[in-house]
Amino acid sequence: MKYSLRSSFSRYTLALFISILFVTALGLAVSVTGAWAYCNGWPVCIPSTPLGYLKLAHLAFVGIASIMMALVWRKAWREQREHKSLLPLTTITGVMFFGQAMVGALEVNRSYPEHLVVLHGLTAVSLWVSLVALVIIAGLSAHENFATSPQFTWNERIKDFYILSKPLIVALLLLTTYAGLVAGTKGWPSLSLTFWTLLGGALAAAGSSALNQYIDRELDKNMQRTAKRPLADGRLTAAEGLSYGLMLCLASYYIMAGYVNLLAALLSLTGIFYYVFFYSVWLKKATVQNIVIGGGAGAIPPMVGWAAATGHLGLAAWILFAIVFMWTPPHFWALAIVRMKDYEKAGVPMLPVVRGELETRKQILRYTIELIAVTLLLPVFNLVGAVYLISSLVLGGFLLYAAWQVWKVGGNKVAWTMYRWSSMYLAFIFLALMVDAVV
Repeated sequence: MKYSLRSSFSRYTLALFISILFVTALGLAVSVTGAWAYCNGWPVCIPSTPLGYLKLAHLAFVGIASIMMALVWRKAWREQREHKSLLPLTTITGVMFFGQAMVGALEVNRSYPEHLVVLHGLTAVSLWVSLVALVIIAGLSAHENFATSPQFTWNERIKDFYILSKPLIVALLLLTTYAGLVAGTKGWPSLSLTFWTLLGGALAAAGSSALNQYIDRELDKNMQRTAKRPLADGRLTAAEGLSYGLMLCLASYYIMAGYVNLLAALLSLTGIFYYVFFYSVWLKKATVQNIVIGGGAGAIPPMVGWAAATGHLGLAAWILFAIVFMWTPPHFWALAIVRMKDYEKAGVPMLPVVRGELETRKQILRYTIELIAVTLLLPVFNLVGAVYLISSLVLGGFLLYAAWQVWKVGGNKVAWTMYRWSSMYLAFIFLALMVDAVV
């Protein structure tokens, strides 16, 4: 293949490369000369000495590069929907570019905290690697002609990206995150902390869901429940699904690290890797214990909330993790009973497929009993009050009845009831935890 500037996209990426090169060179000059001290203000500063104009020039080129980055990003999402390298590369390059600018501004305002200094340096290196790769691949792909993707209205596309985010799951995860935040604060947290924690958590959960559907796009075609998902149905391209997921996950880390704290950011990142790589790539089709082990991914959000509030993890945070961890198997096994034929057709070794419905019903009852026992650890260690204790006993009684029905009666109807009740159970027990923390 021969490098060429024949396509407008390759020319745009080269112009972006040059503009960011100027930004980097001027940034180094500002750092070496100390020009940053002679021009105060952002995004525009007023020079107090001739040296201050160096910083002003740096800020001006940041503005130019930002416009170029926005143009390249827009062009990629319009013209490179089918390209599995250019669209993801452009997307993550854009996130890192604007993330770098955000971290740089926060560094100055917060007297250069160590974790932001490290993140700034790592982002700079990663940005240049991504940018060089983008310029090279754009030039090498200048002669390629990709099939035109079906055109959709903006309303349809927005709806498909919304579906790709699995909003109901995101909402449930945000509830557990906020409960951890309230419990850690022992009251209502500040609006600022709440906003940034929930925004970062929403992006991480939605991005992970999108990457999960990108990985499972061929498998989803074989299941009635998932065949109409945007990637499986072809309404969105694989490149769009991958790019969207990477964009949200990467943006979530910058937000968590910049506006919450390092521990919350690392926990959120751990949850992303756990769900995307450990569960989606490996566990889901490898073992009948996929849901049991994979449940750790969904159990991390309340720990993120606790870490956001306190900056550390205490015993209560680990018990919250254990509650969601133990809740996951009976919840998803109930669904697996209802959708057993789907999972069997897709080759996913869910418990009812491998060991039969009877064994699954027994395990649902067993894990439900263990879940209720775990929820009572919080009052046992005197970490909560009477509101939570009473709520956990009442809610546990309802869930135990549903699990007992699954065990004794069997069939899809009671399994579906268990699935729905277990969703409400998790929501209400974390609501009880919040009420208990503020009364």
